[in-house]
Amino acid sequence: MQRFRHSLLLLTLLALGYVAGQSGLLAPRGLSAQNAAAPQGPSEDSVGKITSGFDAIKTAAASLKREGRYTQATSGMNLFAVSVGGLDVKGDLEKGRGVDPETFAALYAGLATVEIQEHIAKDSQGRVTYKGKVVQMYPIRRLTQLFKERLKYSGEDVNP
Repeated sequence: MQRFRHSLLLLTLLALGYVAGQSGLLAPRGLSAQNAAAPQGPSEDSVGKITSGFDAIKTAAASLKREGRYTQATSGMNLFAVSVGGLDVKGDLEKGRGVDPETFAALYAGLATVEIQEHIAKDSQGRVTYKGKVVQMYPIRRLTQLFKERLKYSGEDVNP
């Protein structure tokens, strides 16, 4: 008799668990960590500072261009090239010496200038090519040198 009660209790618990699972009775409810109407994007204060920063960078880019230290191969401003004191990206691309990270990303995003775009293609592996040569980033040694140069202009600590 005792064994029968235990079996009946076990079957009852299994049946209750099955019914609760099928009905969603014990299913977790969705939780929201934030209000659904949370603002998107940076604050107005941050937008103003970003805009001011871009204005200063545009001025620096124009100055570097006048000095012959800034040529670009992509549309838009190359913040990396300006932040390191200028680069001849077009010349580096022509000579197959590699490009800076921002130009590399922009070329993959299809943002080459019209003059450069006519020589851009992709190889069988999906890599961007310029005049038949795979576009690569600058060698690590050159990137290291450029980042040190940028630290010099930014006033950041060279040894964090």
